Amino acid sequence: MQVVELAAYHVRIPLRKPIRHASYTRSESDNLVVGCRLADGTQGYGEGVPREYVTGETIDSALALLRATSSESLTLRAGTFAEAVCLIEALQLAPVSDDPRQCKGNAARCAVELALLDAFGRHYGQPVYRVTELLAPELWQPRTRVQYSTAITSAKGFKARAAAWMMRWYGFRQCKVKVGIAGQDDVERLRVIRKHIGARMDLRIDANEAWSPADVVARIQELEPFGISSVEQPVAHEHVGCLREVRRQVRTPIMHDESLCSLADAESAVRDETCDLFNLRLSKCGGFIPSLRLAQFAAAHGKGYQLGCQVGETALLSAAGRHFACSVANIRYLEGSYDRRLVKEALGERDITFGYGGWAPRLDGPGLGVRLDESALQRVTVRKEVLLG
Repeated sequence: MQVVELAAYHVRIPLRKPIRHASYTRSESDNLVVGCRLADGTQGYGEGVPREYVTGETIDSALALLRATSSESLTLRAGTFAEAVCLIEALQLAPVSDDPRQCKGNAARCAVELALLDAFGRHYGQPVYRVTELLAPELWQPRTRVQYSTAITSAKGFKARAAAWMMRWYGFRQCKVKVGIAGQDDVERLRVIRKHIGARMDLRIDANEAWSPADVVARIQELEPFGISSVEQPVAHEHVGCLREVRRQVRTPIMHDESLCSLADAESAVRDETCDLFNLRLSKCGGFIPSLRLAQFAAAHGKGYQLGCQVGETALLSAAGRHFACSVANIRYLEGSYDRRLVKEALGERDITFGYGGWAPRLDGPGLGVRLDESALQRVTVRKEVLLG
C-alpha cells in the first residue's frame, strides 16, 4: 500500500483559559496537523506542536521544512504494518542548517510520522501501540488503562489552595507544580499546596528554565522540605552543564525537558551526568518512534523517564501519547489527555479526556484510534498546503 497524498494544516487552537509558566503565557496554540491518504482511500492524521523556545521551531519553519522535503521521501510503499513501521522510522525530512542538537524539525516530523502510522495502522488493522512491541520488545508492557498526573500552573493564594484541594478530591496520585514564575513566592505556594493536597500526593516541580546557575541549588533546597519527587528543567539549556554539580548538592532527582529533545541531547546528558530523568514529549522528540528510542536509551543508561505533553495539543497528539502510555514499561509519570478540559477544539469525534483520578482507557481501534472531526478542522485552519498528490 502506498502513500498518494499528504497535506499540512496550520491550525490555531484556542485554550479555555490562559496557561502561564516561567517561560511563556499562552491563550492559544499554533499547531501543525498533517493528513495522509493511501492508495485505497484510507485517511490518517497526525499532529505536532512547534515551540521556538524548545526545539527552535515555529509553525512557519515547520511548514517550510515540509515544503523542502522531497516527494520521494514522503511516498512510502509498504506491504505489511511491520514494513510500514520500519520505513516510517527511517523517514528523513529535508536537512536543517545550524542544528547541532538535531531537533529543529522534530514537531514537523512528529506530525508526518503520526499521520503515516495512523493511515497504515488503519489499513492493516493495527493500533499504534503495537509499534512498541515491534521495535522495543524489552519495553513492551501492554495495559488496558493508565493514570495521568495533574498540574497546578500559576495559581497562588486562595486559587492554589482550591486547586490543591480539588486535585486531592478528584483522586489524582501525582501532581506537578510550575515554579519560578516572576512575582511569586515558591516556598509559600508549595507550603499551601502541600498542606491542602495531602502528604500522600506525589508532588514534583517544573521550573521551565527559570533559575540561574548561581541560585539553582538554593531554590531547590528551600523547596525540598515539602517532599518534592523531582525538579524539571531548573536552568536554561545553555547552562545545563552546571547540573552535574547541582545533583551532588541536592537530594531531589533532576529531570531534563527543554534540554532533552533528541538522541544527541540524551547522549550529552549521560556523558555529562546532568540529569536523572528524561521528559519525553512526542512532538519535541520527533514522534512516537524517536521517543521510544529515547526510552530505550534511558533504560540502558540507568535513567528514568516520564511521558510529557504539549499545552494546546488536541486529540490527535493526545491519542498518540495514550498509545505510548499503554505500551511502554516503567514510565515514572504520565502527562496528557487534558483535551476538552484545556482546549476549545479537541479535533476528535471522540472525547478521550481522562476521567476521575486521571484514569483513561487504552484506545484499541486501528491507527490512533480516534477519528478527526473534519468540521472542527475547518473551523481552526489558518492555511492548508498540499505536500504530495
